[in-house]
Amino acid sequence: MKKYIVRLSGEERDILKRLITSGKGSARMFTRAHILLKADVGADGQGWPDARISEAFDVTVQTVERIRKQLVEEGLEAVLERRPYTCKVLRKKIDGDVESHLIALACSEAPQGHQQWSLRLLADKLVELGYVESISHEAVRQALKKTN
Repeated sequence: MKKYIVRLSGEERDILKRLITSGKGSARMFTRAHILLKADVGADGQGWPDARISEAFDVTVQTVERIRKQLVEEGLEAVLERRPYTCKVLRKKIDGDVESHLIALACSEAPQGHQQWSLRLLADKLVELGYVESISHEAVRQALKKTN
């Protein structure tokens, strides 16, 4: 049983048909418009099953399900338009001050019971000394690699 049912209004069907026949737009938009028209179970819709739609437009069944879900939850515009790309803001935990402490720590004598510092030991020691709240051994590795 489908959880998200596509029922397009007459206006939405007209919009999709105009988009398809205009010839202007991305291939992604055309594919999504075709999928919605075929998945429509309204009075004028064809109500194709997801498997048939996926075969006809060379997409996976999961893609068809995701498009139906997005239409029901977010609306027609959200389905047809790409979301703007937002790059995650990288927050560096190791600034100049922490880096200098890290280098001094790495050059110091290893803790008792160890012959040398490991990246995990250095990360744990930075947290223990209160230089950072939390840090991964990979961040420590990258900082040390940068300094040679």
